[in-house]
Amino acid sequence: MTNRYTSTLVARAKELRKNATPQENHLWYDFLCSYPVKFRRQTIIDRFIVDFYCPAARLVVEIDGSQHYALDGQAYDAERNAILKEYGCCILRFSNHDINTDFAAVCERIDQCILARTE
Repeated sequence: MTNRYTSTLVARAKELRKNATPQENHLWYDFLCSYPVKFRRQTIIDRFIVDFYCPAARLVVEIDGSQHYALDGQAYDAERNAILKEYGCCILRFSNHDINTDFAAVCERIDQCILARTE
């Protein structure tokens, strides 16, 4: 996988790690950081920064806030998903509401996807 690192993207990724949303922190600290298969936070793939990335499964996990449901956000996400899929990535998207109200189901879905992609 080729990453087009720029100083702007690296700085932005670091900023996003420092200023994670409550939902991102919940998923990271209460599930992904201790998951048996390694995940990375705010990882650069091509010209994008993804919320969470599991290299072994080529799995991208995104936590979507309200901006992702506006027309501009949906168009951007569709383009982004198409490019990430060219790298062989599977993209799982969850809303902030999903994290807040059904955290166990989110974790189960991530676990199922990793198991299917690493067997």
